[in-house]
Amino acid sequence: MLSYFAAIKITQRKDTIYNHYIAIDWSIENMAIGRMTKKSNKITLIDVPSDIVEMKVYLKKLKGSKILVVEETTTSQWLYTELRDYVDRMVICDPYRNKLLNDGPKTDKIDASKLVHLLKAGLIKEVYHSTDKFLYLRRFVSGYEDLVKAGVRLKNQRYALFRACGKRGDEKTDSKLESRGEQFVLECLDRQIEAYEKEKEGYEKEFKSFARKYHEIRHQKSLPGIGFIHAVKIVARVVSPYRFADKGHYLSYAGLIKLEKISGGRSYGRKNPRYCRQLKGVYKSGVLAAIGGNNPINDYYEYLIKEKGYPEYMARHKACRRLAIISLGVFKSGKKYQPYMRDHVKVIK
Repeated sequence: MLSYFAAIKITQRKDTIYNHYIAIDWSIENMAIGRMTKKSNKITLIDVPSDIVEMKVYLKKLKGSKILVVEETTTSQWLYTELRDYVDRMVICDPYRNKLLNDGPKTDKIDASKLVHLLKAGLIKEVYHSTDKFLYLRRFVSGYEDLVKAGVRLKNQRYALFRACGKRGDEKTDSKLESRGEQFVLECLDRQIEAYEKEKEGYEKEFKSFARKYHEIRHQKSLPGIGFIHAVKIVARVVSPYRFADKGHYLSYAGLIKLEKISGGRSYGRKNPRYCRQLKGVYKSGVLAAIGGNNPINDYYEYLIKEKGYPEYMARHKACRRLAIISLGVFKSGKKYQPYMRDHVKVIK
């Protein structure tokens, strides 16, 4: 049986030649399948009603090594889970970065044809998918963040209602309005906010149970400024730290560095990468929580300001990157964070 690290290397190998290159454009009603072989660039296209069982039978009948690509959609994780065992490698295509898909006329067969061309040419830009246990934490985190956004909106509406009536909008002192219609709206908002608080408590209870169950979450929680909710968010979003080649790739994914734009030996400034806003928010708020405390992140922040003369905003940015690097190191080491130890940083160099 292959080790975990060997399996990672195999899945990341891009120059492997396969006997069959297959692309699927999947929808609820139909699935368009495009296929090319190792020896021929002729595309075989079929368009049939969507049926996952028939798709598995089709893949089983193909002899030799197979690589399959599907476009990133709401069903892509389900397709990955269902079909990955029927091919040698499965790739999820990022349509945002594969601009060829937007060129010219668009039908399901055309999309499948373009996908299989990109696949055989090795030009597919992938979206990370796996069947790892932590990937399914994303559903909990996504539901929690949607709930919090809805709760913030309700509280803002309540405050705006009071302000429109010339009152402060303080939840502790203001509970009634003079107009019958405005009072009715207020009571509706209060009921929704009460339900929101109850649902939020339920989510937080689940997150605490995850922290007890998985040592990876407990290790992230040991970092300065990282609570159990942020620890769950980090693990749910990263899933596997080994999918990042080095700390630079991780910082780019977290949106904590910018990419240089250089052409002809001349620099044209820097641009933001496509990054995970969730991770960036976690580390930014984590640093704000750590500053002022007795921990290495605060010590580093103070050192940058007092010894190096950095302005506060730049010191915060550098401290944020330091926290993200330590977080990745803790994830890779499989050990709890030990303050003032450099082992976590060595792991990711």
